[in-house]
Amino acid sequence: LLEGGGGHAGGDSGSSPARRRFNGAKATYCNGIAGPGQSGPGRPRPARRRAVKHPVRNAEFLLTVATDEQLPPPGPPEIAFAGRSNSGKSSAINALANRTRLAFTSKTPGRTQQINFFRLRSGALLADLPGYGYAAVPQALKHHWQEFLARYLAMRQSLVGLVLVVDARRGISDLDRMLLANYLTSGRPALVLATKMDKFAAAAQRVAQRAIDHDLRTAFPVHAAQVAVVAFSATRRIGIEAAEATIAAWLGESAFDGGAPGPVDAKERTPRSRGMARGPKNPR
Repeated sequence: LLEGGGGHAGGDSGSSPARRRFNGAKATYCNGIAGPGQSGPGRPRPARRRAVKHPVRNAEFLLTVATDEQLPPPGPPEIAFAGRSNSGKSSAINALANRTRLAFTSKTPGRTQQINFFRLRSGALLADLPGYGYAAVPQALKHHWQEFLARYLAMRQSLVGLVLVVDARRGISDLDRMLLANYLTSGRPALVLATKMDKFAAAAQRVAQRAIDHDLRTAFPVHAAQVAVVAFSATRRIGIEAAEATIAAWLGESAFDGGAPGPVDAKERTPRSRGMARGPKNPR
């Protein structure tokens, strides 16, 4: 499907506490990928979750996986981030997470063959897929990764949305189209972040965004309603609110059990008592 891998995030799976927890919680379909004709395991009726205003902010690294067997058991919804190497994917994740080094780029593009998972405050997961477009990997390893990534995008039960990061100066590439062609048939939505918009003047930003949108509608007329395009810049924080709104809507529409409860707004927090409770100021 794609050539090689690129960006990766900090952390290592190995024998970490996160890996041990998931190893001890295998489900019937422990890799979360349904085979042909399978509808997945039955689940109890989940509770509806409230949308989070900043869904990716304060994300924390969870684990790294390289095979189907290492994937976390299906449960919390997942948002996947994908894109060509050097498209600005890591910067986009960091900007949305309000972190500087949550996700970072490998010094040797094409060598990282892993999906890195991060846990969001809501209990949902963010899956950072390796950047693609480099061929500097052994052929056998490339073939393994292509099949693994294709299965994850097309059949991962917990995946509710894909964020595709595209360098607005280069537009949609053939590899981007191949990835979307494999993913959109699942019927799930995609958000295209047209990054590095700070390199354009205001008028040119609109032109670049429209060009990407037109390219996608031409390439995928049947699935055009599933794809949205947002002008984005991590350095100037262009498009942050629009991207957050889309991701929050995906997670808010997904019902799931487990995970941490959603954050409570400041106005909704119960104030802490300070000393003894006092009566009304003017008792009658």
